[in-house]
Amino acid sequence: MTNIFGLNLDELTSLITSLKLPKFRAKQIIEWMYLKHAISFEQMTNLSKDLREKLSQEFTINRAKSWDRLDSADGKTTKFLLQFGDGIGVETVLMRQSYGNSICVSSQAGCNMGCTFCASTLHGMARNLSTGEILAQAMYIQELLNKTGEQINNIVIMGSGEPMLNYDNVLKFIRLVHEPHCLNLGYRNITISTSGIVPGIEKLAKENIPITLSISLHAPNNELRTSLMPINKRYPLEEVIKAAVNYADITKRRVTYEYILIDKYNDNIAEAQELCHLLKNQLANINLIPINPVKERNFNRPSISRIKTFAKYLNDHHITATIRQEMGTDINAACGQLRNKHL
Repeated sequence: MTNIFGLNLDELTSLITSLKLPKFRAKQIIEWMYLKHAISFEQMTNLSKDLREKLSQEFTINRAKSWDRLDSADGKTTKFLLQFGDGIGVETVLMRQSYGNSICVSSQAGCNMGCTFCASTLHGMARNLSTGEILAQAMYIQELLNKTGEQINNIVIMGSGEPMLNYDNVLKFIRLVHEPHCLNLGYRNITISTSGIVPGIEKLAKENIPITLSISLHAPNNELRTSLMPINKRYPLEEVIKAAVNYADITKRRVTYEYILIDKYNDNIAEAQELCHLLKNQLANINLIPINPVKERNFNRPSISRIKTFAKYLNDHHITATIRQEMGTDINAACGQLRNKHL
């Protein structure tokens, strides 16, 4: 049977009309799935019993089940490990912030980018996630928020995996959550993060959707970046920056560069100076992220003094830099850590 969870209205309409049913039935079903969180046709009470039985013989509504959950002591961060029908688990994080509820979703189960500081890469990538599986992460959290009358305000596609290597499913997810019959989320409230897959950045720039592009930079020169991110060998720094500048020019959206600070590795004033030269006059900002150490990796967190000194140098030289508000450090909220515990 066909799983219809994750289909958009056009796709579902095509399936419904192939059964000789009227088009309006697709709109009813999609609202039950995405607005009322129905997990079976039996719950769709404005459909006749015969129709519900017919649909249940043709289609399934497969979502995600809870596998594990961790809540931070301050109550602001919750990390979920969700499981799909084939046993694959993926991580999703809810962050309760002053400006609203943000969620971080995964685009792949695991990751094969090989970044040397990240837990997601330790077991490689199992597979891409479907549009429905990415959506299921968001819907799982939205259903929980419904109990307190809250909603998801921001989505970052920054969990495990490289979104640009699952481009079609990720883009369908972005367009779907924007729809009023789904999460009705503004495109400007969606951020996609990439390790620097240049063809994906170039393709996204032409989609005419004003989402925020976030690029994992983590180093200001090729030698250092390659040591942290092997993908830099394929898409070197100069090509990544060129693609980012092009994205900002086309979309008029400020690009965010993510920069993990690793003690005495890439947090020296020398690197800050190189960053200033690299990003001069760009429509961009830098998000500084003190590393959340992974026990399998041999990297340490800088002192508060080193973090602030690095940030101050950038800002003093007209590069907008902020230090990311830390959330969930007590529950190992960095990508991959909870999933790895169950592997």
